[in-house]
Amino acid sequence: MTFKDFDLSKTGDGLLPAIIQDARTLKVLMMGYMNEEAFEKTVSEGRVTFYSRTRKTLWTKGETSGNFLTVTQMYKDCDSDTLLVMAIPTGPTCHRGTTSCFDTPENEGFIRTLEGVIRSRHEQMPEGSYTTKLFIKGVKAISKKVGEEAAESIIEAVDGNRDRFIYEASDLIYHYLVLLEQMGVSISDLENELALRHR
Repeated sequence: MTFKDFDLSKTGDGLLPAIIQDARTLKVLMMGYMNEEAFEKTVSEGRVTFYSRTRKTLWTKGETSGNFLTVTQMYKDCDSDTLLVMAIPTGPTCHRGTTSCFDTPENEGFIRTLEGVIRSRHEQMPEGSYTTKLFIKGVKAISKKVGEEAAESIIEAVDGNRDRFIYEASDLIYHYLVLLEQMGVSISDLENELALRHR
C-alpha cells in the first residue's frame, strides 16, 4: 500500500484521515491526518506519524511523551479515502492521560489486555506470580482450575446470585485465558472458529 493508492480528491486539503485502533484490545484510540511524508515515515519507521494542520509540520505520536504507537497493520477503507492503523500503544494515547481520545468506557477491551498480560507472564515466568505458578503446574492443573471455576459459576447462576456469579465468572474467564495460552490458542483463534460456524 502506498499513499498514491488513496483517493483524496474529496478531502480538499490532500490529507489522509487516519484512525488508530489498539491492535490488542481493538479499542479506537485516536484520529489524525497524514500527508504523503507522514504516511511514508509511518511505514518506514513503524511508528505512527501525523501531519499537524495547525503547526504545518510532521509529528510522531509519542515524541514528547514517550507514548509511541507501534504499527502492526494498516488498511484502507472501501472508498480508499481513510486509513485504519492497527497499533500497539506504549502508554496513554490521549494528552489527558487516558487510554483513548474518545470517552468510551476505560475497561473496554480489557479481556484482550489481560490476554496480553498472561502471554507476557508465560514468556517471562516472573517469580511470585500466580499465573507463573499455574504454568509451572501445567495443563492438567490449569484445566482442573477451569473446571472448578465453571462449577462455582454454575452454582451462583442457579442460586440467582448475580454479584457472586460475576465474581466467579471472572475467575473462570481468567483461568480459561491461562488455559488458552498454555494450549497456544488466542481469542482471535476462537473468533475465527465462531465466525466460520456463523457463516
